Amino acid sequence: MSDSLSPSNPLPLIQDVTRQELREWLVSQDLPAYRADQAYTWLYQRRVAGFGEMVNLGKPAKSALGAHFRVGRLEPAEALHSKDGSIKYRFALEDGRSIESVLMEHTDHHTVCVSSQVGCALGCDFCQTAKMGLVRNLTPGEIVMQVLAARRDLPDGGNLRNIVFMGMGEPFHNYTNVMRALEIFTDEHGFNFSQRRITVSTSGLLPQIRKFGQERVKANLAVSLNGVTDEVRTRLMPVNRTYNLQRLVEACKAYPLESRKRITFEYILMKGVTDSIDDAKRLIRLLHGLKFKVNLIPYNEAPGSQYRRPDWEDVRAFQQHLLNRGVVATLRISKGQDVQGACGQLIVGQPHIRSTAAPA
Repeated sequence: MSDSLSPSNPLPLIQDVTRQELREWLVSQDLPAYRADQAYTWLYQRRVAGFGEMVNLGKPAKSALGAHFRVGRLEPAEALHSKDGSIKYRFALEDGRSIESVLMEHTDHHTVCVSSQVGCALGCDFCQTAKMGLVRNLTPGEIVMQVLAARRDLPDGGNLRNIVFMGMGEPFHNYTNVMRALEIFTDEHGFNFSQRRITVSTSGLLPQIRKFGQERVKANLAVSLNGVTDEVRTRLMPVNRTYNLQRLVEACKAYPLESRKRITFEYILMKGVTDSIDDAKRLIRLLHGLKFKVNLIPYNEAPGSQYRRPDWEDVRAFQQHLLNRGVVATLRISKGQDVQGACGQLIVGQPHIRSTAAPA
């Protein structure tokens, strides 16, 4: 089990524990395993604040759980409301660090964008989070509680349909804890999310991509591409020095896909850098033979950035070139731009010096 401890409360978070682990722990306490199923339903479907509210759990189980675990809760230190209906949250963690998440409003549903790390180690040149460096990994519970917090802001009848791991951090640098969070999100007694409604985005860590393809939980895979030559991609994303485009494409070709599923390649359009028709042609050649779709993202400008968003005519021309050649190419108009909550804009100041947390 994970053991995320609070300075003020030494008990581990119940949200760090998978249901199977909780079942095994209850049996070790001479209590029925099915109490874990009930506790999970109370935590993630009825969203209670403490064990005392789990009225059908039975006194022995409630007492045991209360003596060994605590129910965590993330409260926004700041919530910025965008004119497009999105909400960007800054959550203060128990150790004084901060992370950001975004709840995005669509016509008939909502999507929550979650962070997997405090900061990020990969140093992508266009991303604000990269300026923080890597501070530490989030625990499963800290990931899960972002979704619980966002759910509290849903309007009556609101539908939280999608979870995307596209916030702060590289999810595959925190692989173990992200997989545990995915298990909780998809557990029938937990959030009970459909696997096809969850997307994990990576900058292209090949060992973890291969491993992810063999997991029981089949969430969607998105790869942040952003360059169609090694020269450009390495300048934008230093990870390309280790895992270049040829190796990345080969790993994606070998990735096991269920029927009707595709790998999403995220491609940021930056004026004069990645937005030419020649780039579009190279993109098609690079991904030829893959089951894929392309998510085009006009660059979200941020203070101090050297990159600029392309003219709208160039964005449309790039997309149309792909569409005319049979490529599924969607255009992402990022939510929350006016509150710096869009793709690549998440960054918070930290009260401590950067650390170099090891990938999990």
